[in-house]
Amino acid sequence: MNAYSAIEKDPRSALSKEMEKLRAGMLGIEGSAEHMQPMTHYPDWAKNEIWFLTSKDTDLVKGLTLGAKAKFVLMSEDQDFQACLRGSLAEVMDAEKLEELWSPVAAAWFRGGKEDPNLTMLCLKLDSGQVWGSSDSTLRFGFEIARANMDEDRLPDVGTQAVLTF
Repeated sequence: MNAYSAIEKDPRSALSKEMEKLRAGMLGIEGSAEHMQPMTHYPDWAKNEIWFLTSKDTDLVKGLTLGAKAKFVLMSEDQDFQACLRGSLAEVMDAEKLEELWSPVAAAWFRGGKEDPNLTMLCLKLDSGQVWGSSDSTLRFGFEIARANMDEDRLPDVGTQAVLTF
């Protein structure tokens, strides 16, 4: 099922499935002068949270303030799915969650392992999001572009979007 159809059927499920396929997205603090940063995501859908393992010396962590709002942006490899998720971002060291998330990939970034003094965890508590999906049909895309070019009052219909509340 393509992103367009998946979002039309069940936007939240489409988001979950697309995130499973992706290794990382871009995380940034709203209102910050710092750029968004690539981060590997670990969603916990039962709690509407996304977890991140990172270093305390990143600009993202240094710029984090109490009650900060953040956005996490994703785009699928074939670019037919995009998402922007928003919520409260906090630094939270949770030993049980760290044990759950720890992997050989995470270990490669932290020389001291789970006890590395620079290791920290960020938790994005989701409150809203928006997902977009486009048709993967070249024929449909071409047809919609041709129709729009023949009728100046018509825009191409090649995608869908949905707003999510968590």
